[in-house]
Amino acid sequence: MANEIIKVEHVSMKFNLGIDKGFSLKQFFVDTLSGKRRKKKKQNNDFWALSDVSFGVQRGEVVGLIGSNGAGKSTMLKIVAGVLKPTKGTMSAYGNICPMIELGAGFDMELTARENIFLNGAVMGYSKEFIESKFNEIVEFSELQDFLDVPVRNFSSGMVARLAFSVATVVEPEILIVDEILSVGDIAFQAKSEAKMLSMIRGGTTVLYVSHSLESIKKLCDRVVWLEHGKVVEIGEAKEVCDRYAEYMKNK
Repeated sequence: MANEIIKVEHVSMKFNLGIDKGFSLKQFFVDTLSGKRRKKKKQNNDFWALSDVSFGVQRGEVVGLIGSNGAGKSTMLKIVAGVLKPTKGTMSAYGNICPMIELGAGFDMELTARENIFLNGAVMGYSKEFIESKFNEIVEFSELQDFLDVPVRNFSSGMVARLAFSVATVVEPEILIVDEILSVGDIAFQAKSEAKMLSMIRGGTTVLYVSHSLESIKKLCDRVVWLEHGKVVEIGEAKEVCDRYAEYMKNK
């Protein structure tokens, strides 16, 4: 469709999980000293995380990805974010992307929260001057005023999520990619983050969203892509697909 901002076409993703378990460094030195040549056993440990996945996302639409653990949801998000390149197929995105797919991925755990706000902002392409102008807004939203000069390594996962979300959403991107970040931390901040996302959605931000909370998916999403074993099971209206997925999981 002409108004698609994300277009995924026949995407497959292969990972090689192969490790030659019959070979050790000790054995290597023994064989070298004795003059032996040891043949490595070839093992086919290819794992297809995604197989021939296709879907599109309209500008301003909120699309959820659901599926069992290992279904390929996070891999798909990383491909859309540009972190991974698919083995087969193509992915096109027409807008600036803000990925929130790994908590603290742009943080240095040895640095303080204050320092990481500037570091994470730089990773996202913001200037120091821009972050300075938005600093108070970021801190206020994160509610971490008392921990600005504490190294992030001492933060709980919920505190890291607060900081990451607050920096990432200081500017409304055209495309927001969210992987389970709203499920981390206390209930009050989850509600606050959800409200911020709803505000961004109303402002026209396109969202690709992964969550194990079907209620959150049904509340936020227009449509859902259901993945199992790396393949598309169904694409459709959020409530209908979520209800069928819930029934599938109940009978699994």
